[in-house]
Amino acid sequence: MTRYNWQQKDWPYFEFSLQGIEDELFLFAEKTGKVTGILNALPESTQTEAIVDIMVSEAIKTSEIEGEYLSRKDVLSSIRKNLGLVTSPEYIADRKAAGIGELMIDVRNTHKEDLTEKKIFAWHKMLLRGSKGIEVGAWRTHEEPMQVVSGAMGKQKVHYEAPPSARVPKEMDRYIAWFNETAPGGKKEIKKAPVRSAIAHLYFETIHPFEDGNGRIGRAIAEKALSQGTGRPVLLSISKAIEAKKNDYYDALQKAQSSNEITEWINYFVKTILTAQIDAEELIDFTLKKTKFFDRHKNDLSERQFKVIRRMLEEGPKGFAGGMNASKYGSITRVSKATATRDLQDMLKTGAIVPFGEAGGRSTKYHVNL
Repeated sequence: MTRYNWQQKDWPYFEFSLQGIEDELFLFAEKTGKVTGILNALPESTQTEAIVDIMVSEAIKTSEIEGEYLSRKDVLSSIRKNLGLVTSPEYIADRKAAGIGELMIDVRNTHKEDLTEKKIFAWHKMLLRGSKGIEVGAWRTHEEPMQVVSGAMGKQKVHYEAPPSARVPKEMDRYIAWFNETAPGGKKEIKKAPVRSAIAHLYFETIHPFEDGNGRIGRAIAEKALSQGTGRPVLLSISKAIEAKKNDYYDALQKAQSSNEITEWINYFVKTILTAQIDAEELIDFTLKKTKFFDRHKNDLSERQFKVIRRMLEEGPKGFAGGMNASKYGSITRVSKATATRDLQDMLKTGAIVPFGEAGGRSTKYHVNL
């Protein structure tokens, strides 16, 4: 029974048509150029902040897709440390956050290089640092089937079964050769970067070469393919766009793993990448607004007030869900409710924050006025 694509005679020779996504491919190329232009026009410190924000988003969301929720503070510290942006790096308690931060920087810094087994193993070690009971930095070797399942024990549904472990080394040798041959200038070059990224991700996930971490490594490889195709490290978070509609991702992947005709998968993935590019545009605009905000209010606010603003802006353009109030302000700064209320009133007068929802009394809530 040939239930999966890797069991079929035409594996791994994928067929597809780009007829339905020509507009998206053109728009992606256009937006990539626009985002690069906007970023290059910004001061260096603002550029760096935008790049860090996008990498933090990717690191957190690629983990959330797999059900892991990392400390944003630890991920940010790891990325800043690996970029050399801190003089005295603070201790990062969460080893997984430290590892994913290191991985993000390495994917970015080495995007021009060929893909190698050694590099994939190094990424796996970064990602699963401190993990116990699984092989790290090595292909899986267990004899039992590698299955993607859901449901409670005894009522499990098998969504996908990968090639047996014994086949993995040979499959990965062929995969790595394919990746490098389809790169810019390669003898089998795939000229549309989002298309190559889509295939690279699907192909890797189908082999599923590791005991754990396949999704995260596969998304890192998709990013590498995009960066090679655009000639620079990409400024977007594929994982943020995937995580927003996670069920669509798993449905598209499962369908694609049943046939080597993958037009539907290419359509899905290219549209997801385009969504990620639009998100990145908004994030860069947000970073610019933050920079202007801090410049505008540098003489208006105390260090305590700035601490609260920074904490609110960590959550993105809208700040805290539900906004800031005196109670939240007090818990962040460890001041009394009276002091918190007074600080918020001062910030309101300077225009640093604005009320929203039903104003008045204890129910007053605020957003940052960007």
